[in-house]
Amino acid sequence: MAIRGHLNEASLADVLQLLALGQKTGCLSVAGEGSFGTIHFDAGRIVFAALVNRRDRLGDRLLRNGAIAADALAKAVAAGAPADDRALAVVLLDRGLVDLDVLESHYRAHVEEAVYYLLGWTHGTFTFEAAPRADESDILVSISADSLLLEGARRVDEWTLIAKKIPSLDLIFEIDTPRIAMREVPLSAAQEKLLSLLDGTQDVNTVIERSGLGEFEVGKAIFGLLTAGFAQRVGRSAPRRQPSPESQVAEHRNLGVAFYRTGLYDEAQREFRRVLELRDADAAARFHLGLVHLRRGEWDSAVDVLQRATDEPDASAAAFHNLAYALERLGRLDEAAAQLSEAVKRGTANDARTSLSQAVVALSRGDLDTAEAQLTAARGQWGARQPSASWFHTAGLAAALGGDLVRAGALLEEGIGVHPHAAGLHNNLAVVYERRGSYELAARTIEHALLEDSNEARLHKNLGDYLYRAQRYDEAFDAFTRVVRLDPVHGADVHLKLGNILYRRGQMIDAQSAWERAQAIEPGNHIVRANLEALSRAETRAGQNDLTETTAEWEPTPPPPEQTMAEEAA
Repeated sequence: MAIRGHLNEASLADVLQLLALGQKTGCLSVAGEGSFGTIHFDAGRIVFAALVNRRDRLGDRLLRNGAIAADALAKAVAAGAPADDRALAVVLLDRGLVDLDVLESHYRAHVEEAVYYLLGWTHGTFTFEAAPRADESDILVSISADSLLLEGARRVDEWTLIAKKIPSLDLIFEIDTPRIAMREVPLSAAQEKLLSLLDGTQDVNTVIERSGLGEFEVGKAIFGLLTAGFAQRVGRSAPRRQPSPESQVAEHRNLGVAFYRTGLYDEAQREFRRVLELRDADAAARFHLGLVHLRRGEWDSAVDVLQRATDEPDASAAAFHNLAYALERLGRLDEAAAQLSEAVKRGTANDARTSLSQAVVALSRGDLDTAEAQLTAARGQWGARQPSASWFHTAGLAAALGGDLVRAGALLEEGIGVHPHAAGLHNNLAVVYERRGSYELAARTIEHALLEDSNEARLHKNLGDYLYRAQRYDEAFDAFTRVVRLDPVHGADVHLKLGNILYRRGQMIDAQSAWERAQAIEPGNHIVRANLEALSRAETRAGQNDLTETTAEWEPTPPPPEQTMAEEAA
């Protein structure tokens, strides 16, 4: 389950400490205005960190420090090493281009600098996604988070002082050569390295790039020279040339993809919109913007964006597929079926996800025969691979709607065996058990589902229905209250039963309020109306005798989205 938050509510240092203490494994993504970084954990230790659009990459660091020749690095990159510094390190080691000890040293420094940079952020959002542990052979360094936190805190404090003398990296400084020659104290290694670069013509940005040192090291070295009077500010560089529109497009698109992959949809939406402002015809940005709307359940907006994407002559099958999904969620089933047919024409005739989506649409239209045929086709198209959790969802629903609860249960049990953490499968299996009269087994299955996803309102609703049926009203009240907290307009039945429980407790005003909320959600609900009328008559009989009850209607979980993805920007 993901952990999300804002840096103004929990500092990044606190988040790192929490993940370290919990010995978590996965990726922490941090998004700030116009930038994005990741910190990867293995059993609570930091094994990698990266920044999007970072000034210096691992290859640049190795080159500047003489650890690799320019032609050797070029060959490694030409061999297919992607921008990910972890992949580059693997290529360099496999080809014997850099000694292991040298690579580890620079790789560690590279990771540490990225973490220190991110620790300076005070605004933005973070997301942690758990992941399986990596093979030990794939981990080049393993760093204690505590050591980085201590050094990071020191750097943040020091940078506050440094920034008073170096408020901008476009400032130009010059060494006072006569005074340096007369000095009686030694300079640090970093300061010695900067003497030839602080020549009155190069700004701090250029000094950082040419020195091979990090931003903090350069800033600290210049701060010391300024404080001792060995250097002075002589000016400011001219504004750097703005990147070309094409490079700006690529930068915003890549940031958007990075944000999208880690579930930071607000940030992703912002970046894709910036791409479209620069180049309205950018198909990849428009497609991904449509996916953002889908992920957030903004169906109308998704239709608008994806409709434009499908208007392009070379629109991908994925665009039609995802447009069909949005239309299906809006109940526009005929249009959804037409878009799926177009996706098939565009090259997805043997794609299991397309067949599955066609099954979902057919099921929504009440065409069980077509749904079963498409489900069979989809399973065959998966070949030796196991079907997705969505396939088991849909197949189970189709069997249940066809009246075959035994087969529905078998399909869902099989699905749970393949996808044990799919809470929706557990929920639907519980619904099947409930329909078959196995209430205790249904309740245990729902409780297991809640261990997988405690934020799914349907799970709490079904558990509440079971507890209500068993007359365990206090526990049912807690379950229904959680439903309302997660989804205030989940359904009239939740507020109806909350009102009934409150009425039994003698809390008449609260009961009336709950029933009125139920009536607002479903004005034609005759049970709610009857209970409000009984309450208004203010009869003196026991409350239980005045209540009109409702049967427990357990809710199945609909299949999760089966979305195809476009080729993402490099």
